[in-house]
Amino acid sequence: MNPPLSQELAMNDLPIGLIGLGAMGRGMAASLRRAGYRVHVCDVRHEAAQAFAEEGGVACTSPAEVAAHCEIVVSVVVNAAQTEAVLFGEHGAAAAMRPGSVFVMCSTVDPRWSVALEARLAALGVRYLDAPISGGAAKAASGQMTMMTAGHPDAYAQVGAALDAMAAKVYRLGDQAGNGSKVKIINQLLAGVHIAAAAEAMALGLREGVDAAALYEVITHSAGNSWMFENRMAHVLAADYTPLSAVDIFVKDLGLVLDTARASKFPLPLSATAHQMFMQASSAGFGREDDSAVIKIFPGITLPQPQVEP
Repeated sequence: MNPPLSQELAMNDLPIGLIGLGAMGRGMAASLRRAGYRVHVCDVRHEAAQAFAEEGGVACTSPAEVAAHCEIVVSVVVNAAQTEAVLFGEHGAAAAMRPGSVFVMCSTVDPRWSVALEARLAALGVRYLDAPISGGAAKAASGQMTMMTAGHPDAYAQVGAALDAMAAKVYRLGDQAGNGSKVKIINQLLAGVHIAAAAEAMALGLREGVDAAALYEVITHSAGNSWMFENRMAHVLAADYTPLSAVDIFVKDLGLVLDTARASKFPLPLSATAHQMFMQASSAGFGREDDSAVIKIFPGITLPQPQVEP
């Protein structure tokens, strides 16, 4: 049996793998590199991995290649299906991971699926950390995001320094998978409902003829403000729906919230309404736009338009 990679290399040259260089993953990879790790990356967009390699990382062509070099593999893909592909698809990581390696799963998924994944990887001798993330691209890039984690103490012992390199807050929520994902979907419940409520408030203001910029100024300095109102309605004012987090993300995440509650017959009326709003926005063609585009479902309003240079 080969020795662990961490025994083969000096600590300041420890390799770590990261799969998925989207809005969050790209920043997380940069944070790990700043902390002194030799970061091996791959993405379905090969040009994204090559661009990171030009900054000092190592580009790989598949999850299996990443896993062959690294005893810690961090997955930052969109959902459970993509995580399945990363691990068990063609050239997947699972078959290449050494016994005692750790797989860190950062996607928003059904907690029951996460529990099952821990068992599947344990059968291969691979440790698992349920570790969804929050904070947005800017905080990921600066190493200031939040991680909601759960897993065996041995997994924490192995990856603790890497988690601290990526996040300002690493919450340890249990010694087995599940609670990390449960807390994340509760966070997404609030985020989705707050975005929907913020859009509804701004839409009402527009319908009633209130100046949008004035409304934004007043609300952001009043008791009705929320972080989501302040952040997302700024996108509406700028007429910029470039997706930092897309409408379809909340179609998925609020769906997970409702599925989890449905399993225990727990009512979530606000979540259900917000989910329908995002579903309506997606079916109207806005699914890949920024989640603030949920405001486009409201009839009879004129949204702010992009500023035209004189």
